Amino acid sequence: MESLTTHERRTLIQRGTYGRYASSGHLVYAWEGSLLASAFDLGRMKVTGPEIPLLENLRSSADGSAQFALSGSGSLVYASGGPPPARTLIWVDRQGNARPLPAQARMYGQPRVSPDGRRLAVEIGDGAGSDIWTYDLARDVLARLTYDRKSEFPRWAPDGKHLVFSSAKSGVINLFFQAADGSGQAEQLFPSEVEQWVGSWSRDGRMLTFVQVSPTDSGDIWVLPLQGERKPQPFLRAPFTQYGALISPDGRWLAYLSDESGRFEVYVTSFPSGQGKWQISTEGGTQVIWAPTGRELFWRNGDKVMAAGVEANTTFAAAKPMLLFSAAYMRHWQGLPDWDITPDGQRFVMIKNSEAESPTQVNVVLNWFEELKKGSNAEQKR
Repeated sequence: MESLTTHERRTLIQRGTYGRYASSGHLVYAWEGSLLASAFDLGRMKVTGPEIPLLENLRSSADGSAQFALSGSGSLVYASGGPPPARTLIWVDRQGNARPLPAQARMYGQPRVSPDGRRLAVEIGDGAGSDIWTYDLARDVLARLTYDRKSEFPRWAPDGKHLVFSSAKSGVINLFFQAADGSGQAEQLFPSEVEQWVGSWSRDGRMLTFVQVSPTDSGDIWVLPLQGERKPQPFLRAPFTQYGALISPDGRWLAYLSDESGRFEVYVTSFPSGQGKWQISTEGGTQVIWAPTGRELFWRNGDKVMAAGVEANTTFAAAKPMLLFSAAYMRHWQGLPDWDITPDGQRFVMIKNSEAESPTQVNVVLNWFEELKKGSNAEQKR
């Protein structure tokens, strides 16, 4: 829960996604294919009752979204049956020409090209969670790296031998580090009681940026030194939301997103000093990535893929944004790119949602709030 006035955040339910408040006095939410509810005091903003199981076989996705809706009059509509639609990995050139990769359609997310261009790191979900996998492009082989259903957002280390990713395996989404060949155990970079989302590595491997979300910060950019004492330092804190935190290939600039104008736009500041600020996008921008040369920035604006050339010598300057192509590829997260670019800068790896099959069944329940109240009273009497 987040206050719209103070932006304070509070965790209400430890295991639950896609929460909705019902006027019957309940929080209704999804978890691993089930629909659940808990009594909720809206005045005190506090859960006041136990978890109540409502129904099974709810259609949901690995990102936590679920296919149900509540009406103000007390009706419930939900989709049931079958796994979520799969997705395809796609190569797309700078003109928008597309070619599917041979990898089997799965619930892909956050593809990342390795520094040598030979592998992808990608998250794959199953409707109940997600894990990190690697994909050998030449051999067409997928290999699983994590097995906890709580890991996502992989990022290659500059050496191409390790990955850092975000995972909730410790209870809260924190940063973890592991060898990309699957050897050894995942190492938590440092414990924290607030959420941490991976940003990027510096090319020399000495620093890692990440976005921290806390009860008082909706999204701030931090830097973690990876040599010596791993003591994170705030880099960009503001009363609005910042995402992205991508260090340029030469290590001198940082591209990020901010909603300070009322919508997300792409900005650049110097790194690691944080001096100066240049707005790159002009009509909205999300999911920013650097060209491997550091001479271009790319971002998404709806279905549009935009680009701007940059000059970054003693100071920074950006050219007018231009449209590369427009196509309906997946763009789930605002700040964490659902795409990447090859080391030669000529192709993007993107994700295409498959033609979504119709749900096995769409169900409508009238006067559902009354049944919810009865279930809540019965649970409290136990």
